[in-house]
Amino acid sequence: MNKPSSRNHLLVAAVAALLMAQVGAAAAQSPLERKRQERAEARQERAANAGDEAAQRYPEATRESPRLKTTGRTSSKLQEMIDLHAEGKAAEATAIADAILADADTNNYEKALAAQTAAQIAYEGGDMPRALSLFEQVVALDALDNDNHYAMMLNLAQLQQQQKRYDDALATYDRFFAETGSADPEAKMMKGQVLFLMDRHPEAAALMQEAIDASEAPKPEWKALLMQVHANSGNAGEAVRMAEQVAAAKPDDRRAQLNLAAVYQQAGMQDKALAVLEKLRSGGRLSEAIEYQQLYTSYINMEGKEAEAIAVINEGIAKGILSEDFNTSVALAQAYYFSGQIEPAVAAYRKAAPLDKDGSTYLNLAKVLLNEGRDAEAAAAARSSLEKGIPDPSDANSIIKAASD
Repeated sequence: MNKPSSRNHLLVAAVAALLMAQVGAAAAQSPLERKRQERAEARQERAANAGDEAAQRYPEATRESPRLKTTGRTSSKLQEMIDLHAEGKAAEATAIADAILADADTNNYEKALAAQTAAQIAYEGGDMPRALSLFEQVVALDALDNDNHYAMMLNLAQLQQQQKRYDDALATYDRFFAETGSADPEAKMMKGQVLFLMDRHPEAAALMQEAIDASEAPKPEWKALLMQVHANSGNAGEAVRMAEQVAAAKPDDRRAQLNLAAVYQQAGMQDKALAVLEKLRSGGRLSEAIEYQQLYTSYINMEGKEAEAIAVINEGIAKGILSEDFNTSVALAQAYYFSGQIEPAVAAYRKAAPLDKDGSTYLNLAKVLLNEGRDAEAAAAARSSLEKGIPDPSDANSIIKAASD
């Protein structure tokens, strides 16, 4: 899951203001206490204004924001918890939160504030199961104002998705939309992603398209995700159309061009995929092993393109982008062999064979050597295939016998 967006982050400063505003004033105040009270009242006013703005975020919500407050006894503890969290003292802040949650005398609002901060701390610390449990608790307490309550609900849905609890995540999103009447494009995209992960591609595509159409400035990754949904659902034409659209709008965006090449390949449009990849290669914009693999594999799978595959592999190795691992060495061996370059093919097979999980590559080397009349070398390679554990030893034994006749 992506880190929850800034609007969904726990509003520590706002919570702190709410807490301070609700601390009861003593009957007799010193000048310092009066000054503190004045500041608290000012914060209370700002918090009230913020609450008015937040109420407008979900004007169609069926839920009425609770009006629970903190008590004087708990307010100071909550404030201390928030201060400790702000200072990076996660363990101390969590201990206070846990104590508040376990206290039978604290109300649901106080518990929700404690769970909210504890959830954020758990999330920041990478403890996703605990963060998820605490977000569930915040939502179940049903004590925060609408703005924070539904922000926590979205955070919960994202964590459920991250933990692969897709049915739960979808139910949470459905509840969010049912209760808020929200048309928020970002929330629709998040729900669409869950549908995609559940292989409900037509529903995912429809909802994502709805979100993109409703957004004044849809994020580029939204279109990329929708494109992937179309590709996975077999709608190659729509995937290609979208990929071309994104790539045309961002000609200098390497990722958009690579996505276009991948979609072309999925659609069986190898010539177009190669044209995109070669343009990136000629511009020195291929920088990862997987990109070189994508290009040389395309050439190997095409008739008469062995020379191009060899050039790509050797360039990748020379640049240090490709390592001479098993897959690269086998691909190079095959490209050399099928282009009639036997000696470099043998050399590549010799590099690949010890790296294979069994003796299959040694057997292929033995066959090549036998065809070239290099009987002693062929027999040695065949014996190596047996030693490494060829699944079917019959071919290896036949080569050894033929080489000795």
